[in-house]
Amino acid sequence: MEPPHVGCYGPWEAPVCRYNFEIPFPKATCSNSAMKHILHSALVSLCGLAAGWAASENPLPKLRAVPFTDVKIEDSFWLPRQETNRIASIPVNLENLEKAGNLQNLRLAAQKATKGFEGPVFMDSDVYKALEAAAYSLATHPDPALDKRLDDIIATVAGAQQPDGYLNSYFVVKEPTKRWTNLRDWHELYCAGHLFEAAVAHYQATGKKRFLNVATKLADHIDSVFGPAPKRMGYPGHPEIELALIKLWRATGEQRYFNLARFFVESRGRKFFAEEHKTPPDRYDGSYWQDDVPICEHRNIKGHAVRAAYLMSGATDVAGVSGHADLLRMLHRVWRNTTEKNMYLTGGIGPSAHNEGFTVDYDLPNLTAYQETCATIALAQWNHRLALLYGDAKYADVLERALYNGVLSGVSLDGTKFFYVNPLESRGTHHRSPWFGCACCPPNVARTLAMLGGYAYAVGDDALWVNLFVQGTVKATVAGVPLALSVATEFPWDGKVTLRPVLANPAKFALRLRVPGWCDGASVSVNKQKVAKPVVEHGYFVLARTWRKGDVVELNLPMPVQRVAANPNVLADHGQLALQRGPLVYCLEAADHNVPLASLYLPAHAELKFQKEKALLEGVVTLRGEAEAAADQDWTRQLYQHAAPAKRVALKAIPYYAWDNREAGAMKVWLPVAPPVPAAGGVERQAKVTVSFASNNSQPSGLNDGLEPRSSGDHPALLCHWWPHKNTDEWAQYTWTKPVSVGGAKVYWLDDTGVGGCRLPASWQIQYLDGNEWKPVTASGAYPVAKDKWCEVRFAPVTTTALRLAVKLQKDWAAGAQEWKALEADDE
Repeated sequence: MEPPHVGCYGPWEAPVCRYNFEIPFPKATCSNSAMKHILHSALVSLCGLAAGWAASENPLPKLRAVPFTDVKIEDSFWLPRQETNRIASIPVNLENLEKAGNLQNLRLAAQKATKGFEGPVFMDSDVYKALEAAAYSLATHPDPALDKRLDDIIATVAGAQQPDGYLNSYFVVKEPTKRWTNLRDWHELYCAGHLFEAAVAHYQATGKKRFLNVATKLADHIDSVFGPAPKRMGYPGHPEIELALIKLWRATGEQRYFNLARFFVESRGRKFFAEEHKTPPDRYDGSYWQDDVPICEHRNIKGHAVRAAYLMSGATDVAGVSGHADLLRMLHRVWRNTTEKNMYLTGGIGPSAHNEGFTVDYDLPNLTAYQETCATIALAQWNHRLALLYGDAKYADVLERALYNGVLSGVSLDGTKFFYVNPLESRGTHHRSPWFGCACCPPNVARTLAMLGGYAYAVGDDALWVNLFVQGTVKATVAGVPLALSVATEFPWDGKVTLRPVLANPAKFALRLRVPGWCDGASVSVNKQKVAKPVVEHGYFVLARTWRKGDVVELNLPMPVQRVAANPNVLADHGQLALQRGPLVYCLEAADHNVPLASLYLPAHAELKFQKEKALLEGVVTLRGEAEAAADQDWTRQLYQHAAPAKRVALKAIPYYAWDNREAGAMKVWLPVAPPVPAAGGVERQAKVTVSFASNNSQPSGLNDGLEPRSSGDHPALLCHWWPHKNTDEWAQYTWTKPVSVGGAKVYWLDDTGVGGCRLPASWQIQYLDGNEWKPVTASGAYPVAKDKWCEVRFAPVTTTALRLAVKLQKDWAAGAQEWKALEADDE
């Protein structure tokens, strides 16, 4: 028997805790994998309390990140991705911003035009993120053509700025009288924040001040409007400006910018949006905007996921400077709630498409996971800030998990297509897109990859902290001594890391090497001598000594294949395990299997091995073994006949970040350990779905995915609707490869009152294909139309190869359906 390591965080796994609990479990029976176990959440929470710095403990380390410009990446994993980002993603972003009208909007504003604006109110923000990414690229890879292109765009931005410093193309061109009249919804402060970040990046990359001057002029204008009385109360509906003002303060030294960031953070929760929108206080729920309680009273992550994580990032920046004890305690509470009860295995957050955010603790569905790419990036940014503030490896663990999984999956291997939504299961209908109507994610991924080196290292008063293991070199000054550190590793494919300090003279300082939460049995050697009992502080090996030329540190991080179990409270993962090796989460893709993924299960005794495949997906380590395939997925035959025995099949898993880069097909992260229960549903599950019209965010396959709706207001990831069509006749169609007999249908209608443009239809009917002619069925009663329930109709049985749901939309509203079931003729 061997005791497991109990997790410090996470609703899904048991990473290495800084303390072990002697609770025995059977040793894994497979020689090449390590079984991980999760205990009840109360025990996980106990460990989390033991492991971390107390929120009020002082002094805090308050580390300084080593700038990405002082980090040279020379590995086989991140360097190719950065090159793809530089030569493909950044140019594609700029081209798409031209095609979508973002850049033209700014030109119109510079020309003082009063019409012609295109797109949503936040179009400017995507320009600024793309400029930030391009600026980071210039800093490490000078490019005269790109430099000039940025100068031209910056000149346009400067031309669009108003004499008083105000700058937002939507309000300059389209709504000049409505400045600052709707802070909750109109993203003015959000756009300004991204401008500040881009301007600071451009100044630091090039030394040019034109863009920075635009930023300070805009910041001065905002500071003249908002702040303590007699200035205006207010804060952004979409947080982001808070963390951006901190960057601008650090770049310029202007204290007013820090004070304004602090005002926005500490004012939040005064329910200003209720006043702004004249909502009676007793009817106001500000949780979507994190405005339901005063900022220091938050106890859990809530609302829109990107907003929440950006707010926590800004609050961390402010608290790190101010030392506000209540704010620090709040951040500690919310971080634990986020990572223990609301974070996906892939490092993402926000399960619901309905609000692009959170629902209730442990609600982590896989097929309908939203997990917006921007939300994963925001979580990574927040944890990087916490890692710098507290010097605790558990925050860098979350950063690493997000970067290697949920962030990297956001862009295709060729750098030209992007995920907005990142499910942990797909039936083959979810794919990356070249661009989006709301295109926040593509430039966000680009800027993250361009400055990735900035996440890897930090310095304290007497130590260099290594948070990410990336081959290359880093330059830093520690304890007043300039030094370099050379790193050689094949991470994340291999856990051996060799570090060589490069010094002009002997110097005394500490190397602090993170021991990842997923790693059991880490060890370290100095000059070929294993350190028998290394000092471990807050998850870091501490090697404090006088370092000399020629010293060599060898860090060994074992990387067996791990089976990961979910917390029992995560209902979506009952009876399932996921596979992980090192920081990488793995998934199955249909491209590697000749049986349906839905039929596969992985018994606990199955042996798993890893294998390097240089020619696959630009070079990956795959996991291989034998799974079993349930022979029959038909309910009737399983219930009333003897099902054929399961058969053994080859299993192959690839890193999650690399999925959907080959032919279209199903994907799964979580795998059953016993024969899977067939999904509920009837003959509609075998039908092909087509519709009269589908916009780019309508997923017709949601009609027959078998997921039971909870209400008409649900917004699952797969949702069929005809928006923005109104007052039209629409249809959805089921087509079978051979005739079926049906005698009824039932529909669960979409109605997203309060958040969208879909309402119940005016009317509907069922039609069937008779030869080449569509005919209405002979219904036995009226076609009901109602919310939050199944609307069922029975009709005289028909035998057909196609069935239509014919829908008449209301005059002023679109419509959609959560699910549509076809009832077989003998169904009761």
